[in-house]
Amino acid sequence: MFLTAIITASDKGYAGERIDESGPAIAAMLDENYRVVSRAVLPDDRKMLADEMRRLCRQSMDIIFTTGGTGFSERDVTPEATMDVIDRQAPGISQAMMFHSLSVTPKAMLSRGIAGICGHTLIINLPGSPKAVRENLEYILEPLKHGLEILKGEAGECGGSIR
Repeated sequence: MFLTAIITASDKGYAGERIDESGPAIAAMLDENYRVVSRAVLPDDRKMLADEMRRLCRQSMDIIFTTGGTGFSERDVTPEATMDVIDRQAPGISQAMMFHSLSVTPKAMLSRGIAGICGHTLIINLPGSPKAVRENLEYILEPLKHGLEILKGEAGECGGSIR
């Protein structure tokens, strides 16, 4: 069971001017291997986002999904907040999401989301659109389980023995 947190970055959501649809979309796609134990809607504020991610990492969260704040707007700072927190990047995850998203729309190239590891917690930035959240999660969830098992020390490496 992977302890899971979801953070939605949205000024309007935080102010109560917009209903968060992306956070619930993430939760709805997770299977019995994930237990959502924390959900938050925060403003597009780099320090607040980073502080919440750090707090969740200290609580031994296995995975943190963020949604929103990955575009080109001046207020889109989720990747920067994530970089403030992570120890190591996991570029294959964001590259896989980009590859898959580009098969749906060329506008996917405008997403700046990243993925990385803080201690034993994996943090993945997803786009803010519920449709894009579903498309990305659909593509990465199955292989992600193995990565999380490795991160938790419950599985061996991805490759087999080399002869």
